[in-house]
Amino acid sequence: MTETARTARTARTVPVAGRSCPDCGTAVVGGGQYVSWCAACDWNVDPGARDEEPPGRIERLRQRIARHAGEQLFTELTAGTGPVAGAEPATGAATGGGAVSQRGGRDRRGGRGGRRSGAARQLALGLASLVHGVTLALFAGGLWLLVACWGRGALPVFGALAIGAAVLLRPRFGSLSKAAEHKVVLRRTDAPRLFALLDEVAGSVGTTGVFAVVVDADTNAGVTTYGPRGHRVLHLGLGLWEILSPQERLALLGHEFGHYSHGDTRRSFVVGNALHSLDTWRHTLAPQRPDGLMDLFVNLVTAPPRLLVDGTLALLEHLTLRDAQRAEYRADAAAARVAGTEAAAGLMDRLLVSDGVTGELRRESVAARTRLGGARREDPAEGLWERLAAHAAAVPGHEYERLRRAAERRGHQVDSTHPPTHLRHRRLMCDERAEALIVLTPQRAAEVDAELSGARRTVAHELVRG
Repeated sequence: MTETARTARTARTVPVAGRSCPDCGTAVVGGGQYVSWCAACDWNVDPGARDEEPPGRIERLRQRIARHAGEQLFTELTAGTGPVAGAEPATGAATGGGAVSQRGGRDRRGGRGGRRSGAARQLALGLASLVHGVTLALFAGGLWLLVACWGRGALPVFGALAIGAAVLLRPRFGSLSKAAEHKVVLRRTDAPRLFALLDEVAGSVGTTGVFAVVVDADTNAGVTTYGPRGHRVLHLGLGLWEILSPQERLALLGHEFGHYSHGDTRRSFVVGNALHSLDTWRHTLAPQRPDGLMDLFVNLVTAPPRLLVDGTLALLEHLTLRDAQRAEYRADAAAARVAGTEAAAGLMDRLLVSDGVTGELRRESVAARTRLGGARREDPAEGLWERLAAHAAAVPGHEYERLRRAAERRGHQVDSTHPPTHLRHRRLMCDERAEALIVLTPQRAAEVDAELSGARRTVAHELVRG
């Protein structure tokens, strides 16, 4: 990102000549392809909120609980003046030591908050084990019905159904081949400079690198593990990667590797698979649109177990939410430590425009498949990422300011496991400004880009083909 683009993101709002706010009479800002709004009274600051379809009941509950928990945790973290626990040097991250705050205290697990978090983790583990126990009971009961009751009417059929349900709900290690289907997978021999950078970032937050990198067009990134041996994999969405400056890319990597060095209960094998099983139950027991008496009967019969599943899922998510959100704050602190506070805060801004970037990618895909713009360029995939970066760099400062204010009103989150984005940004700015441990020089950035060039071409062609 150029200095001009960075300056535009932090510039003050500029009124639009000849247009006034209908509520307070102040000159509005924005216009053209961007929303016109009033910086004085926030008129029209979030017009999209009126157009969005309301999410389902469970998702609304998730968002409400996540927003409340994020605000509460932010208040607790900023009650002192020190950094988020886990933002200490790599030695502390690797050994699990508490973070030293500017007050000189340490975030020990033995405090009231630590005891409460520890109790919640134990309860979550117990509840998750109970969920897996139900799956095991289904399998054992189904096997007994199938073997011991063979030839006794419909009992073996019910046994087979129970075994099928248990197989569907079983804990999974995951498969890289399935997760990376129709995506580009890079290994160390494919991109040695990229993996060297990943190893350096991982080492700076007290953890180790990854086994593979999966590249796609998403405006997101993430880390996960696959297989019984727990191979680590980085998912890199070019829709996000390509709109970031070199230091913001380091912040993104620091954040993702921060998840490895600062544990999250929801990412554990037991709890993570229990959440997956409960989600599967929810979809299986979801009520059907009643087209007759039979549908009404089925919905009535499945109502009690559906309510039980919903309640169990809500409880398990509530027990693990605090750990999940604290892990996000810690990962943000790791991002600031690796790439500097400015780059980590810039990454938060980029997350706010991710919907617009996704829309631009969709527009490129539709235009290519309908031949729109065909006269302008022979190959629509050529230069796609450069056009996307230019689109993001052209977003003016007043649009970033509007998105921040809209995010604060909505409690914008990447998803229900994340604290509100504006609080993550504010938390970064509350801490003492960190200087970057790693600086991605233009030469090194170009070398990494060169290794990603093949993946960029492949993903671009897949995108425009739809």
